Amino acid sequence: MIRVQKDTVKLARKLRAEMTPPETALWKALRTRPGAHKFRRQHPAGIYVLQFFCARARLAIEVDGAAHDSAKVITKDHERSRFLREQGIATTRIPARLVLENVDAVVQRLVQICD
Repeated sequence: MIRVQKDTVKLARKLRAEMTPPETALWKALRTRPGAHKFRRQHPAGIYVLQFFCARARLAIEVDGAAHDSAKVITKDHERSRFLREQGIATTRIPARLVLENVDAVVQRLVQICD
């Protein structure tokens, strides 16, 4: 179990209300529990908020837009993934462009990973 800070829970609630279009499109598909997997959105984990999380598969799902191309953000993403790995959680990153182009294919791939 990952210890969660109060501020992280508040941030997660805020982010649920401010999801980007790719996040909204993916959540619309994931909330139907594809492949019988339950997904959570904006799930607090330590000091981080995971965009999507499948607890049964121990999988964090991050939708990356253009901002994730900068060196500074890439370094932070690696630190976050390392922390999650230490907690037994794998991370998969999906380009936002792919979600907008073909959300069904993205969901099919996520179900495969979770299986």
